Amino acid sequence: MSSDSLKRPVILITGMSGSGKSIALKTFEDMGYETIDNLPLSFLEGVARTSQGEPPPLAIAVDVRTRGFTAERFLEELQKLSQDKTRHTQFIFFDCEDEILVRRYNASRRLHPLAHERPVLDGMRVERHIMSSLQDHADMVIDTSHLSTADLKGQLRRRFLPKKSPGLSILVMSFSYRHGLPREADIVFDARALKNPFYEENLSLLSGETLEVADYIEKDPLFPLLLNSLKEILSLSLPRFEKEGRQYLTLAIGCTGGQHRSVFVAKTLAEWLQTEKKHVKLKHRDVKERKKQ
Repeated sequence: MSSDSLKRPVILITGMSGSGKSIALKTFEDMGYETIDNLPLSFLEGVARTSQGEPPPLAIAVDVRTRGFTAERFLEELQKLSQDKTRHTQFIFFDCEDEILVRRYNASRRLHPLAHERPVLDGMRVERHIMSSLQDHADMVIDTSHLSTADLKGQLRRRFLPKKSPGLSILVMSFSYRHGLPREADIVFDARALKNPFYEENLSLLSGETLEVADYIEKDPLFPLLLNSLKEILSLSLPRFEKEGRQYLTLAIGCTGGQHRSVFVAKTLAEWLQTEKKHVKLKHRDVKERKKQ
C-alpha cells in the first residue's frame, strides 16, 4: 500500500467558467466525497485540515466567482495544502474551447461572471488572462470541449473512485488528429503510417469496426510490425504502472480522420488487453456516421 493511500484525498478544482466544474463536483459527491463549491481561498487550509477519525475524501471547487480569487493567491494556498503530510492533494484544471463555451452560455442564457453587461466572449477573455498561469501547475487537465456529461463522469470515476481492490483500469480511445489530441491521454500512439482506407472508394464511408476495413488494414505489411511494437511497449510499461499503484490509464490511438486506422488499431489493442486480464473500456471519440453525397 502506497503512502498516499493512507492520506486524506483532497481534490482542488478550478478552471474556466462553464467548463464542467459543477458536474465534476456532483460526480465527486456521488463517489462519497465531501464537496464544497466557491469556497473563499482564506478558508481552504482550515477546511482541508484533517479532523479526528477518518474523514471522507474532499473535493473543493474555486474560480473567478470566489471571494479574493487571484492566480497568485490560489497557487499559494495550493502549496500550503500540498505540504501537509496528512493529505494527498491533487489539482484539476477544467478547460474548454471558447466557441463551445459561448454556445453553452447562449443555450443556458446565463451571464458570464466577468462579462457584466458585455458579450460573453469579453468576460471569457478576462478570465483566460486570470487563469493562464494555473494550467501548467495542474496534476490533471480536463478539456470538456468534446466530452459528454457521461464521458466526463466516467473519466472522473475511473481516476478518483476509491477502489476496494487494486487494479489498473485502461481506457483505449481512438481519435482524429484533426480534432486535437485527447488531453486526458497518458500514452499516445500514431496509426497514420498505415495505409489509409479512406482513399478506397468502397471503404471510405465505412469505419474501422467493419470487417472490410479490418481486412484492408491487416493486409498492410506494416500492420503486424506496428501492432507487435505497441504490445511490447505496453507489456513493459503496464506492470510498472500497476506496481506504482496506478489505478487508471488512458491509451489513445490517432489517425487523420479518426474513422479507420485508429479505430481498428484501438479495437485490436483493447481485445488483446482483455485477453491479458486487464480492465478495459473502448471508446471511439471521433467516429461519425458518414453518408454518400
